[in-house]
Amino acid sequence: MPPLDRRPLPRISRRTFTALAAGAVTVSATPAFARSRRVGTDVIVGAGAHTFRVNHRFPQLPDRFTWQTTHGVAVDAAGNLYVIHEGHKNKKDHPAIFVFDPAGTFIRAFGSEFQGGGHGIEVRKEGDDEFLYVCGYQGVKAFAKLTLDGEIVWFRKAPMESGVYAPGEDVSTTPSWNRQGFLPTNFAFLDDGGFLLADGYGSFKIHRYDRDAKWLSSFGGAGDGKGTFNTPHGIWIDRRPAADGTNREPTIVICDRAHNALQTFALDGTYRETIPGFGLPANLDTWQGLMVVPELKACVTLLDEKNQPVAKLGRAIDRLDEIKNLRGLPDQWKDGEFVHPHDACFTPTGDLVVAEWVATGRITKLERVA
Repeated sequence: MPPLDRRPLPRISRRTFTALAAGAVTVSATPAFARSRRVGTDVIVGAGAHTFRVNHRFPQLPDRFTWQTTHGVAVDAAGNLYVIHEGHKNKKDHPAIFVFDPAGTFIRAFGSEFQGGGHGIEVRKEGDDEFLYVCGYQGVKAFAKLTLDGEIVWFRKAPMESGVYAPGEDVSTTPSWNRQGFLPTNFAFLDDGGFLLADGYGSFKIHRYDRDAKWLSSFGGAGDGKGTFNTPHGIWIDRRPAADGTNREPTIVICDRAHNALQTFALDGTYRETIPGFGLPANLDTWQGLMVVPELKACVTLLDEKNQPVAKLGRAIDRLDEIKNLRGLPDQWKDGEFVHPHDACFTPTGDLVVAEWVATGRITKLERVA
């Protein structure tokens, strides 16, 4: 792989932006499927209000570290970025979590306890403080709460009291790719201080915990849909207002990945509806009226308040069929196109950061133009 150009991407000039907004650049007639294109030296994706400048080189690691399959991203209130990668299990002293400032400059690294299985990561505000919630699958098989500096507040294994797991699953370090195994993937946060944990590769259950990380109950499990799952990989509490600005009851949204759909639930776990039409949806985040859905099949989708697609960014699903093992061939990746988006999150200003499940790792920033 050639050395990366670390120079920041230049800003679009006012004249160029005016031309873009006026339609001087040809895009698809359907904004939801607008193709990437170049405007001067910039690569642009999306259209209209959902137009973004692409930076595939954001951020960069110091030379002493390497990406080992990037998995999750989260942003704190100050705009600092937290990235977790899976990591190689034979490199236990290598950190799994990296922190960057809003400009993409490296700040610190920690989390070697998740090396070999780093997966989901979220930032949660609790009172005046913020904390990281982290999942580890593969040989880690655990989840934890950390300070933003990496100090562990608590560390938990499989909830054996749920009656779901095989004996010894709470002490085993062998990946258990079955419905009696524990391989957690992502979190969602409840207003009472508790949280939901998706066991996306293990039992396919959604576990409910209180504010002290005490297990309370579960719902879901393996099945054909409508309340059961095939890989409930991502999870989120949708608190967006309705399209007319009025408040509505929050809902649980779950990425039922292998069913290529989202499922929604009441906060008590009662099934509501299935939203089809995705390509292996992996996780979720919201900002204002938008929900972002990174799809492993080469796309990042934005949904409006009615859960209708308003943009499909970097969509290049045809190349996954044309090029075998594209995730391992960085010299064949194209600017403005994704390979395997695994997680995405909004910054406080509405930009997007995307982590891809690719062998060398890739973190892309989509900077809002409109």
